[in-house]
Amino acid sequence: MEELNDSNASENERAKKGLKKRSDFGYAVLFLGPSLLLLGVFVFYPMIKTLYMSLFLTNNFGQTTIFVGLKNYTSLLTSASFLASLSSTFIYVIGVMVLTIVLGLALAVFANQKLKGIQFFRTIFSSTMGVSVSVAAIFFLFVFNPTTGLLNQMAGLLHLPQLNWMTDPNLAMITVIVSTVWMNLGFTFLVLFGALQAVPRSLYDAADIEGASKSYQLFKITIPMISPSLFFVGIVTLIGAFKSFGLIDLMTAGGPNNATNLLVYRIYQDAFLNGNYSQASTESIVLTIIIAVMTIIQFKVLEKRVNY
Repeated sequence: MEELNDSNASENERAKKGLKKRSDFGYAVLFLGPSLLLLGVFVFYPMIKTLYMSLFLTNNFGQTTIFVGLKNYTSLLTSASFLASLSSTFIYVIGVMVLTIVLGLALAVFANQKLKGIQFFRTIFSSTMGVSVSVAAIFFLFVFNPTTGLLNQMAGLLHLPQLNWMTDPNLAMITVIVSTVWMNLGFTFLVLFGALQAVPRSLYDAADIEGASKSYQLFKITIPMISPSLFFVGIVTLIGAFKSFGLIDLMTAGGPNNATNLLVYRIYQDAFLNGNYSQASTESIVLTIIIAVMTIIQFKVLEKRVNY
C-alpha cells in the first residue's frame, strides 16, 4: 500500500513539474513572442533573403533569375572598383576609430579635472549627441565648402593657401572623417567621463605622493581602470564607422572620383540607383563578414588587456 502511495505521489510530482514547464513556456512565448516576431520580420528574414539573393542574378525588380552560386562573390572580390571602395572604407574606419577614442579620452580627462566652470565644458563636449546627421552635414558643408566655406574664408584673411576640401579626393576623405569624429565625440566622451568618475581618487593621491608624472598616471592608472569602457567604445565605434552612410550621402555622395565611396554607400548605389540587387546583396554579406571578423579580432586581442 505504501509503495502504491509513493508511486502515486511521484506521478503527481511529475505531473506538476510538467504543468509548470508548460506554464513557463507559455509565459516565455507571451513575453518574447512580439519581440521575436519583429526580429524575424525585420532582421532574420532580410538577412536570409539577402544571402539567398547573393547566389542569384536578379532583374530590375529584385526578382531572382539565374542561380550562379559563388560567382557573384568571386567577381566582386576581383573587381578593382570594389577593392578601391574596400580600401577607402578601412582608411575611414581606422581614422574614425583612432581619432574618436583619443579625442574622447582627452576631453574626458580634461572634464574630470576640478576646475572653475568645468560643468560648462562638460555640457559642450556631450552636446553633439543631440545633433542630427542632416544638421551636422549642413554645418560641415558650410565649413569645408571650397568657395564660400568658413575655413577658406579664414585662410584668405590670413593670406594662407585655400584648399579644395570637397573636390580633392584626399581632402574629401579627411572632411568626412573629421565630420564623423565630431558626431561621435559626444557619446564617446560621455561613456569615458562616466568611467573616470568611478576611478577612486585615492589612486591618484597615492601616485602624487610617490611623485608620479601625469603621463605615468594616465597610462598606469587611468587607462587600465577605464579599460572596459574603452573596449566598449572601440567596438561600438568600429561597427558604427563601417555602417556610416548619412554624412557620406549628404556631403560627398561618394565622390570625388569615388574617393569616399564606402561600402555602405556602394551598396545603396548598386541596389537603389543601379538596380543591381544581386551585387548589392553580395556586398552586404561581405560587409557583414568583415564587421564580424573585425569584432572577433577586437575581442580576441583587446579583451585580454581589459581589467574588470
